[in-house]
Amino acid sequence: MSWFRALKEAARSGMTVERTRLEPLVALRAAAGLAIVIGAGLALLGPGAAASSAFGAFMAAIATFQQSWRPRPGLALASGLTLAVSTFVGYLVGSSDLGLFLVLLAVWTFAASMLWAAGPTAGIIASGNVAVMLVTVTLPTSVPQAAGHAAMIAAGGVVQALLIVLFPVRRWGAQRDALADALAAEADYARRLRQDPVAPFDPAPLMRARAAATVTPRQARRRPAELHGARGLAERIRPVLASLADPAVGAPAEGPGRDRVRELLAAAGSVLDAAAHAIRHGEPVRLPAPSLAVLKSPDTPDLLTGAPLRAARRLAALLDDVLETAEPGSGRTADPGESMLRPTLFGLVPPVLGAVRAELRPGSPILRHALRVTAVSCAGLAIGHALPFGHPYWAPMASVMIMRPDFSQTYARAVARFGGTLVGVAVATGVVQLFQPGMYLSGFLAVVSAGLMYALMRTGYAVAQLFVSAYVVFLLGMGGVRWDQSVPDRVALTLVGGVLAMIGYALYPAWETPRLRTRLADWIAADGRYAAAVLGQYADPAGARRADVREALLAARDARIAWHEAVGRAEGEPVRHRGLSRAAAEQAGDALAALGRGAMLLEAHVPDRGHAPVPGAADLAEALHRATEAGAKAVRERRVPQWDGVREVLAAWDAPEPGVLRGAAGQLLDSLDEVAEALRP
Repeated sequence: MSWFRALKEAARSGMTVERTRLEPLVALRAAAGLAIVIGAGLALLGPGAAASSAFGAFMAAIATFQQSWRPRPGLALASGLTLAVSTFVGYLVGSSDLGLFLVLLAVWTFAASMLWAAGPTAGIIASGNVAVMLVTVTLPTSVPQAAGHAAMIAAGGVVQALLIVLFPVRRWGAQRDALADALAAEADYARRLRQDPVAPFDPAPLMRARAAATVTPRQARRRPAELHGARGLAERIRPVLASLADPAVGAPAEGPGRDRVRELLAAAGSVLDAAAHAIRHGEPVRLPAPSLAVLKSPDTPDLLTGAPLRAARRLAALLDDVLETAEPGSGRTADPGESMLRPTLFGLVPPVLGAVRAELRPGSPILRHALRVTAVSCAGLAIGHALPFGHPYWAPMASVMIMRPDFSQTYARAVARFGGTLVGVAVATGVVQLFQPGMYLSGFLAVVSAGLMYALMRTGYAVAQLFVSAYVVFLLGMGGVRWDQSVPDRVALTLVGGVLAMIGYALYPAWETPRLRTRLADWIAADGRYAAAVLGQYADPAGARRADVREALLAARDARIAWHEAVGRAEGEPVRHRGLSRAAAEQAGDALAALGRGAMLLEAHVPDRGHAPVPGAADLAEALHRATEAGAKAVRERRVPQWDGVREVLAAWDAPEPGVLRGAAGQLLDSLDEVAEALRP
């Protein structure tokens, strides 16, 4: 993609307004917290302290809107307290010497940017706190005042956290939605299998549900019973659905057996949809009578025999468990010992430090991002001081808020921030000129602007920036700052910050395109380990560990998601494909998805522990593991992978091999061949 086209696509993406489900009650609660701290600050301490507390409450509320499964009060407290510490330390250093403050800004920005290694939520909160710190350090005029302002900022975070505790909005709503989305995705998959027996399935909803189900010990004791267990059932239902529909291991492609399978799949879709609706809304399950009748008699030997009959019976049993689990008020309790537990905020420190330490290496995109943001923010502050505008912090603040580890988001946000700033400042300035609001009215308008931003922030970055800009204009007006002393400065320096961010990425990029082969190789190796782990269950049913299959499956899903995210980022980059064209990437991705599906079909028919070892399974598992590891290495080295070892094992099998294993193993080899074909020059 050329630079011109990449810039055009980034600009279009940045200015896009998305249709999404709004959360007006959550936005109202956040705005109410902001109103409380601004009103109390104005009445008791004056506009300066009110502005400090407003920034603390503002950023604490933004932290609670991030995509995180942690308790929202903890996010608000973490944001408010870290911003308070940043402000106090920044004032102590910045009040005496600009050069010393530049050193502090460099250290602070680098550390905050490295937190992207712990995930986007930590990176966004840390970057936002650095950006706001650049403003808040200019408010106090003495060390005692700086301590007071830091305390007010922390108080703003405490107020937001208390409001979340006292006035919960749709408690466990995010977790309910994640689990319901997973069940609804399974229902859609069942219906698609009726028409396409080898239809693909995106595991992202299941992965999101797994993330939502990982809770803190306190959450585990309070989690509703209907959110405990249904996700595991959904994981087990998916391979059963696929094995029932696939002609290679399930019912014949046509005939009465296929018609019966279609009936079962339709009924499964209805049951899963009903369970999803019940979990999402906390209501009793309402199941259509025809679907229930179909599932009451899944075992019809005259229509289904062998593996399809076993799959039908297992599907009916699993769906019964889903219905029981999804019923609110069933009396079941979640045992915290059985839950997947995440560490507390304090317990999170060692793994975060470990993740940051792992990224301190040459070639790390996180390290390149941290160095890039640090250089741009320091340059922006120096340029802001050199220009005759005043308010020099707006240039580095814009840069820090804009920059992300990838090209597309950085450039899209730069365009969106300037466009939103221009419109927001123009509208707010018009209001100030027409009505000349006083201190309290300016505070009220700031709260309204922030509330609209909270309500609409998920519709697009440009929309959010429009209201953020208006919020800042009214907040400064609350302290008596005239519009002509702030508005032109903000517009000009926001443009400077955006341009610096774009230049920084152009001069020191971290392109995803050259790393596509590595991501693909990781997925090949992960899929190979998953398939080999499943085959190990056939080779030694009594001694194999079921947990090995689960761990390998999760690793394969992570590799698949990493591949798709990398492809999405690479599509918007203005660089050549570096040996892996878009068509080759798409073909190889489809083939690897089919490889994972073949392994899933095998997993659906894993023999019981009392079953005798299946002849040939151990040799195939070993050959597949060796071949995919070698194939991954070949892909990294820009060679075409070879699968001769797997082909030789399959060719040596005798004719009476088990049907399920023979059919799925043939699909595995076909998928590997398609991967090699996609990578062939």
